[in-house]
Amino acid sequence: MNDFIDDNSSQADAVADPAANDPAATELVASRELPVLPLRNSVLYPQVTMPFGVGRTESILAVEAALLSEDKHLLVFAQRNSTIEQPSAEDLYEVGTEAVIKHMVRGKDGFNLVLQGVERVRRVEEVQATPFLSLRVESFPLPDDKSPATEALLLEVMKVASRFHELSDIAGDVDFGQFLSQLDDPLQTVFMLGAMLSPDLEKAQRLLEMTSREAAFRILLEELSHEVQVLELRREIASQTQSEITDEQRKFILRKQLRTIQKELGELSPEEAEVIDLRMRLDGLKVSDDVLAECNRALDRLESLPASSSEYQVLRSYLELVFDLPWSEETTDNLNLASARSILDADHYGLRDVKERIIEQLAVLRLNPKASAPILCFVGPPGVGKTSLGQSIARSLGRKFERFSLGGMHDEAELRGHRRTYIGAMPGRIIQAVRRACVRNPVIMLDEVDKLGHDYRGDPAAALLEILDPAQNSTFRDNYLDLPFDLSKVFFILTANTLDTIPRPLLDRVEVIRLSGYSDEEKLEIAKRYLLPRRLEQTGLKPDELIIPDETLQKVIRRYTREAGVRDVERQLGALSRKVAVDFAEGRTKAVIVESEELSKFLGSERFFPEEARKEMPPGVAAGLAWTESGGEVLYIEALLVPGEGSDILLTGQLGDVMRESARTARSYVLSHCEELGIDPPHGNVHLHVPAGAVPKDGPSAGITMATALTSLFSGCPVRRDTAMTGEITLTGLVLPIGGIREKALAARRSGMTRIILPAANEKDLANLPESVREDIEFIPVSTISEVLADAIPGLAERVPTGV
Repeated sequence: MNDFIDDNSSQADAVADPAANDPAATELVASRELPVLPLRNSVLYPQVTMPFGVGRTESILAVEAALLSEDKHLLVFAQRNSTIEQPSAEDLYEVGTEAVIKHMVRGKDGFNLVLQGVERVRRVEEVQATPFLSLRVESFPLPDDKSPATEALLLEVMKVASRFHELSDIAGDVDFGQFLSQLDDPLQTVFMLGAMLSPDLEKAQRLLEMTSREAAFRILLEELSHEVQVLELRREIASQTQSEITDEQRKFILRKQLRTIQKELGELSPEEAEVIDLRMRLDGLKVSDDVLAECNRALDRLESLPASSSEYQVLRSYLELVFDLPWSEETTDNLNLASARSILDADHYGLRDVKERIIEQLAVLRLNPKASAPILCFVGPPGVGKTSLGQSIARSLGRKFERFSLGGMHDEAELRGHRRTYIGAMPGRIIQAVRRACVRNPVIMLDEVDKLGHDYRGDPAAALLEILDPAQNSTFRDNYLDLPFDLSKVFFILTANTLDTIPRPLLDRVEVIRLSGYSDEEKLEIAKRYLLPRRLEQTGLKPDELIIPDETLQKVIRRYTREAGVRDVERQLGALSRKVAVDFAEGRTKAVIVESEELSKFLGSERFFPEEARKEMPPGVAAGLAWTESGGEVLYIEALLVPGEGSDILLTGQLGDVMRESARTARSYVLSHCEELGIDPPHGNVHLHVPAGAVPKDGPSAGITMATALTSLFSGCPVRRDTAMTGEITLTGLVLPIGGIREKALAARRSGMTRIILPAANEKDLANLPESVREDIEFIPVSTISEVLADAIPGLAERVPTGV
């Protein structure tokens, strides 16, 4: 058992004894020999009483020696190193305290003592080391310096000590101020407070060894201030924690009291008033009996739940959704056909088919107001106005418009909603859109339907089958709502860039309307009417401050953009207007007229060059036409005879399976009709290449172009350089129809072609071409490959044998 200070009693029991100031009781000789009680981690101050436990053998012997003396005095010194079990004189501090044993209890392992400090002493020499340590000491009187500084420090110590007493529970209910005022000597106050604070050994020893009252006050003030800061921080932390609990308890008690008061007054609680308000809202809903019964069940359940229950909040949110939905509210359609047509024409240039379809729907609604809304799917390249067209349709009909994108959506719950059993459950995007619109007949656009995904969480495309089916969506059930909601009045519009990734069952439920790319003339009109004014407004320029002639706009369209839509055109006009805006921001006042020759100063070097027809067309080269998502392109097909054994065909240019089959079909046809065509069967292999090699290509429409290129190669007769062609070929020489006639015709016109050979079955598609294209290009419909060869290879007719 080691010497120690009893932490539970040291501060509370450290009491100054007024009798200790009695001169008769403390009269000591200048030098004396006494047994020593070493302390490990504590200090005993003069005039302070503290309890100690004694367990070391040497310490027990020292206590027994003191008890045998008449005055029961012994010396108390602190050890420099608390780990030493048998300290010598050198292991103790220079200054200690002479103490008297006031009370003693012998225990099993040693003594429990109560010691009272008598006087501060300084060791002189060691008298004996065994069986216990004994030292000769001399008195070390307390300082008696007094000054205004010491008085001021003492007052500050008393002030901080009072604050320490308020924050701590050491002195209990004792009047701390009165207790300190009973102490005669201010140093007695210092020692009393030092014992209560229990500072670390080094600071406690410094306080014991102090040589002036000012030093003692400063040491104590520093320790007191530190303790007060710690206690204030502890109280603040405890108060914050307790306040949270106390606030909840207080609110709970207040609620109970409020309910009691309301009950006595005959008033309703907030929860009861809320339920009544919800029931009043339910009475105003025009819903079916099934929906009404389900809402009443939910309200009954809500009434029986406490407001603090998590289920209460879930049920309340659910009822809020039910009451927010427009079960019967709808907007009145604008059935004035002339007004709707003018709105559509004002918002978009061209797009005749789409506008006519909307006018047809308005006519149907005018004759039959109960007709179901159509479900349209706009398919076309980026930038042709599919999304903005949906807003224009809603404006022309006088309906609310909502839009959200399906691109990248993998979870069908995004559309159908989550069941209410899940934490954070929400209704699906469709129901949310209807809720935002506040009417049951809005225009809802589902953007990028061709970019839907699917994984282990489900297939959103499958969820769309019910939503977009007029025979089913009148009783659509969202997983969260779990009530039948009528979507048949919603005008759904889907947009896509391609139909290839859309499931066939979904396509079967929509009416597909294709939006082809714009011609250069159409782009020019769109830029003048919509794009340039919008960009001028965004940059803060007035119409007369930036003037762009038609010739400059044409150059922007042809040399700085290459797309089916007009998004990049608007981007280039934005860049141009921003550069002009800089000039006006820096003080320019004169209007800027951008001539075509100056365009490079604003937009940099030209990015694209016109697709000019090849000036030289050697045998084996033919011009075809291809459709891409960004419009049409002229595709040159090159064939070359490679010396060698056999008669194989090598295909390059990243060709797809369908295009490879078309090449083999064309080769088989030409080789089987060499005699009819007046050509000799070739010797060697054929290499057929389709530039550009880095771009993947596929489709059957290059069939007649490949046959023409091979015939030109074998016969040595070049193909006409002003002629492009498109069409699928069969082994018997028939030419089958293909798609994308508009885009292909526009591409041919851009490249300077004046003749296009196309399948006779596609002749009907020419009516959809702009008038300017039909005037500039000669269209040659054909039904067989022999007609193609006759129109494309002028020199071939001279080689055909007579009578063939």
